[in-house]
Amino acid sequence: MLKNFNMDFTKDVVIRTREQELLPSPAAGIFRIPLEREELESGRTTSIVKYEAGTSFKAHPHPKGEEIFVLEGVFSDEFGDYPAGTYLRNPPGYVHAPFSKDGCVIFVKLNQFKSGDRERVVKDTGSAEWVQGYGNLQVMPLASFEAEGTALVKWPKGEKFVAHSHFGGEEILVLSGTFKDEHGEYPAGTWIRSKHLSSHLPWVDEETVILVKTGHLAT
Repeated sequence: MLKNFNMDFTKDVVIRTREQELLPSPAAGIFRIPLEREELESGRTTSIVKYEAGTSFKAHPHPKGEEIFVLEGVFSDEFGDYPAGTYLRNPPGYVHAPFSKDGCVIFVKLNQFKSGDRERVVKDTGSAEWVQGYGNLQVMPLASFEAEGTALVKWPKGEKFVAHSHFGGEEILVLSGTFKDEHGEYPAGTWIRSKHLSSHLPWVDEETVILVKTGHLAT
């Protein structure tokens, strides 16, 4: 597994995860696509993780928290079952033994909570309400703490945003459709990390849904 991978937060990063190779984890039948990784098996980590049916991790703590979005299947631990579309925030010190009975794919961020961020969140985005955003955008807030915020954003066909900059940076995982800006095109499965004070003018040609995190990359 990689070490000190994509840890320079002064650089923008784009990874098309559906074109990447799955790498083995310490647990049999569980594989990962690293997006950013501080240490071999600790420290700040962002990954796509695939559980084959019937696989599990042993009970383990998350010293600086864990943030998950379930992309496919059903992710589980001893506290519940979390189907595709579930957003989870497990605060610092949370201990669990995750598994998947029938297999799943998750987007996971480890050891990235700020001091004082202690709220646990479990949200089924399939039943939660959207609110009106800028223009014709629909937004589903998921979590916020100080300057950081995480949300789903639904872009209707043909929607164009305004040119803007990102104080504290922006991180996007494209869940469906194709997200676009003057720098490129980003189909479903693309992970985009844009540095503090980066700027762009985004738009879509087809309905597109993205998972967005902002305000967490200021240096």
